[in-house]
Amino acid sequence: MITGKTESGFSFRIKDSALNNFELLDCLTQADEGDVKAVVHSIDLLLGTDQKKKLYDHVRLKDDTVPVEKVTKELIEIMQNGGEKLKKSASSPE
Repeated sequence: MITGKTESGFSFRIKDSALNNFELLDCLTQADEGDVKAVVHSIDLLLGTDQKKKLYDHVRLKDDTVPVEKVTKELIEIMQNGGEKLKKSASSPE
């Protein structure tokens, strides 16, 4: 399991089983090609429903909106914090 905290203070836990998931790799590839729906699905696959809600609440503004750029920044940080373990899990099945 990978645990960490983003610069803004969002704490996350990523299960090993979430990392060893070809659907996540597929979504990340589609997201890299510009598919916005794939980005949203990647968050579900990586964090799960409960943590996704916590992430959205963490960046939510006073007017109750969830800024795209803030979620994107957090997701990038989460992926970077996972570092080598994320890369290894995505590239080699256990």
